[in-house]
Amino acid sequence: MNRWLFSGLLLSLVGIARAQPPRGPLVVSPEVHADHTVTFRYLAPTAREVKLSGQFEKMAVPLTKNEQGIWSVTVGPVKPDIYPYSFQVDGVTVMDPANVAFFPNERFKASLVDVPGDTPLIHALKDVPHGTVSYEYYPSVEGTTGSLVVYTPPGYDQNPTKKYPVYYLISGTTDTEETFYKVGRTNLILDNLLAEGKTKPMIIVMPYGNIAARITEQKGGAKPADPVVRDDADAVNRANAFGDDLIQNIIPYIEKNYRTLANRENRAIGGFSRGGGQTLRAAFGHMDTFAWVCAYSSYLSPAEMERSYRTIASNPAQTNKQLKLLWVSVGSDDFLYKGTLEFMEYLKAKSVNFKSRITDGGHTWMNVKKYVAETAPLLFQ
Repeated sequence: MNRWLFSGLLLSLVGIARAQPPRGPLVVSPEVHADHTVTFRYLAPTAREVKLSGQFEKMAVPLTKNEQGIWSVTVGPVKPDIYPYSFQVDGVTVMDPANVAFFPNERFKASLVDVPGDTPLIHALKDVPHGTVSYEYYPSVEGTTGSLVVYTPPGYDQNPTKKYPVYYLISGTTDTEETFYKVGRTNLILDNLLAEGKTKPMIIVMPYGNIAARITEQKGGAKPADPVVRDDADAVNRANAFGDDLIQNIIPYIEKNYRTLANRENRAIGGFSRGGGQTLRAAFGHMDTFAWVCAYSSYLSPAEMERSYRTIASNPAQTNKQLKLLWVSVGSDDFLYKGTLEFMEYLKAKSVNFKSRITDGGHTWMNVKKYVAETAPLLFQ
């Protein structure tokens, strides 16, 4: 009996050993230095080539290998911000296995590096009162279950009678409901603005925007390809499907389970990229639902405006009365810059009031954080 027990123990230990990941020298990556330079490292003893790709570099940067098989490179100084990056190992793009911070996305997985400023940036973790971030699931279309990330402001749980306005904030193409939270650091931006007295307390609801993907996944299928054209029939139909889910399912769920001020004057909607297009379509199609609208790096074409939302421009006095804020922003290097400018020109020609912001940079979450920090103080005033 003892022999059998001993043999079983040995087999168990062998199984555990085989289940353990391979171990090697400790790798620290990324390592952010006081002068804002950053060292990246990747353990790959048998790799022939490793390169670093990041939104802080214009092109991939080669790493060099030491005798332990650790590849490394130091870049910068890097302008303080949060950036996605990845490694190319013999032509294959991979995340940084030494880094727990990653970019939530359907189609790619990147790691994140946070380069802090000498003065804390608006998205920095500071010693201020903090709100709460919760994950929620709600009954959605075609019998599926939808997912949300919800931010409630500091003090929400301390006063059970107080009600709050709500900002519905939608991520871009291939992003998930976590991206505004984990990459955009929206919760920390709001915490810091509230601590400075620059914005009103609000609930922020961050939904998953790809309804078609969720339906196929939960019914055992594969995610469909993304629309090729941003405003073709397929893209518009998918955006409208999200808008229907928002109006019919998400908003009722939030207003049932959270203490909200449930009227249009206390509902805002905003989004980045595809989420910005969804924002504009949902807002212009439901003017009785939202009074505050923020389009980050996004637009609707004049043709679509004339085809689907003609009343917005045909009666600008009514539109300007209904919308407390219409915000449109874009980076000067954004691939959507031209279309966004055309949208601004269309609104201007039709006498529709809006606030605009053109920044440096491209279609990036570095810009999105700026837009959130600038628009949040304008909401619900």
